[in-house]
Amino acid sequence: MKYPGVILSLVIIAMLTAFKPVKQTSPFDNYPVFTGNDLGVFYSPSKTAFKVWAPKASEVKLRLYAAGNGGSAMNTIAMTKSENGTWEITIHRNLLNKYYTFQVMQDGKWLLEKPDIYAKAVGVNGNRGMVVNLPATNPANWQHDKKPALKNFTDIVLYETHIRDISISPNSGIQHKGKFLGLAETGTKSPDGEATGLDHIKQLGVTHVHLLPSFDFNSVDETKPEANKYNWGYDPMNYNVPEGSYSTNPYNGNVRIKEFKQMVQALHKNGLRVVLDVVYNHTGDIVHSNFSQFAPGYFYRQNSDGSYSNGTGCGNEVASERAMVRKFMIESVVYWAKEYHLDGFRFDLMGVHDTETMNQISAALHKIDPTIFIYGEGWTAGNSPLPEDQRSVKKNIAKVNEVAAFSDDIRDGIKGGWGDLKEKGFVSGNPDKTESVKFGIVAATQNAQVDYTKINYSKAAWAAGPFQSITYVSCHDDNTLFDRLKISNAGASEADLIRMDKLANAIVLTSQGVSFLHSGVEMLRTKQGIANSYNSPDSINQIDWSRKTKYKAVFDYYKGLITLRKNHPAFRMPSTQMIQNNLKFLDSGNPATIAYQISNNANGDSWKNILVILNGNTSDKTVRIPAGKWILALDGDTIIEQGIKSIESESLTIPATSAYVLYSK
Repeated sequence: MKYPGVILSLVIIAMLTAFKPVKQTSPFDNYPVFTGNDLGVFYSPSKTAFKVWAPKASEVKLRLYAAGNGGSAMNTIAMTKSENGTWEITIHRNLLNKYYTFQVMQDGKWLLEKPDIYAKAVGVNGNRGMVVNLPATNPANWQHDKKPALKNFTDIVLYETHIRDISISPNSGIQHKGKFLGLAETGTKSPDGEATGLDHIKQLGVTHVHLLPSFDFNSVDETKPEANKYNWGYDPMNYNVPEGSYSTNPYNGNVRIKEFKQMVQALHKNGLRVVLDVVYNHTGDIVHSNFSQFAPGYFYRQNSDGSYSNGTGCGNEVASERAMVRKFMIESVVYWAKEYHLDGFRFDLMGVHDTETMNQISAALHKIDPTIFIYGEGWTAGNSPLPEDQRSVKKNIAKVNEVAAFSDDIRDGIKGGWGDLKEKGFVSGNPDKTESVKFGIVAATQNAQVDYTKINYSKAAWAAGPFQSITYVSCHDDNTLFDRLKISNAGASEADLIRMDKLANAIVLTSQGVSFLHSGVEMLRTKQGIANSYNSPDSINQIDWSRKTKYKAVFDYYKGLITLRKNHPAFRMPSTQMIQNNLKFLDSGNPATIAYQISNNANGDSWKNILVILNGNTSDKTVRIPAGKWILALDGDTIIEQGIKSIESESLTIPATSAYVLYSK
């Protein structure tokens, strides 16, 4: 045979080519990309420019209206096709506070009449955009609004709340109940004389208020406030506009913008930074979404058969990796950060977003302000066509610069798994959860003293630094901490449940990483056993301020824990190396008991050595401690930094279900 070697080589090459993974192509890959920064509506008194990206449109109409709802269009104007899939028109007259819609003709069919995806102001229920003069929406002295100081991300203590929850209760003493302005009120008190709302949050001592979705969402009819409809808001409609039902007048597009800014200004003035919960991973539906009216299909991921994928569990998932989707997400968060002076963003189902987009978002935001804090859920809610190595999930979070993820490892280690409500956690005496709690104590960073084979979910360190791990035990999702403990500890007395609750967040607030608290946990919040309360009535979701009086000792304990954390930088070390050098786990000699020492005036702490002992058992346990003179600063009931008592013993009996913090100078 002639040239046998050449033929063999060609056969091998052909075989390799056949098995080489082929990048999945999409009909959207060849859509034009517009790189300009003028998509949307831009107002001046003499003219208003309108520009949208609708790459497959054959016609686009702009309609102008006098009001945000009702009535016929004053004008219908054909837009002009421009470069890279854009359509534009400039109207040379003063359109201030006029309302508008766009309508696209594609494939011989008129799509729905909607505002553009970049809309910055809308009318009632968000069905029409509004031409807005943004500087006119600024409250007095907005230009002098100043963010509270922040040195390190690990100094953050997050407080997750909802605009309605915090003020809607009849006993809140707040005038603007369920509104942005309700969270701006100071001097409010419950009938028992306890501080409520903003004053309460300030009194507690947290650093950041995390607001559940407060952009314009779909599920609440803004024309029917008397219906008292409730929703968490995870069904986005207009991404760049505040929610109308939280304003005092949803019909005037200026009002919600100004009132949101007034709230931010009030929180800043009272030493609190503001985080917005953002939901770019899905929309309320596909057919009616604004995305689908300008580039049908483009903004959503599809399976290989062309059907819409559902990595969010909400019927669709946004294709963050596509150029114009990525551009929209980046420009949206940058707009919120600049226009509303926001200090952070929490990304819902962040695992659905690709790491490249999250890196670009991080870079864009930190260029504006390096202290903006970005974090999210490092998981998906279903399978996604986005390859796992490109998802912003926990295991990839080290590849995402200056972005943090929630640690479900420590969360479920402390209280028990989310899939089995009757499973006990460490604070209820389950020794199997000990290693998961230890993993959380070092903020999911690499640590030679953690046995990764015994961790509930992660089998390796995933945080590059402690700031990448959100340490928490409960949030708006699922049962409140107190309800969850009640379910998994049937028959336990209220006193026992309170001890478990206090131990749970004593662990959170003495662990490394970024601390996170669910609003109301400091007064044993209950949702009456309802877990997924996303559309439950106010009676389930509201903060009941009488519980602050009833459980004042619990509130004081939480407040003391936060003060302890803020006073002692050893609990807030900013680097993995510093944790490895200074934090050492000790042999506690007991199951469901953890002891560790932080040494060397870690991170500039005034305390030379700190000893933390956590007893998750339902009985007292004796633990050997390093020799020397120790001062007890925290036990299961009391926090006195100057010292509850001195201890000079080689062993110490820790009461059931409690935390001890001791120090030596």
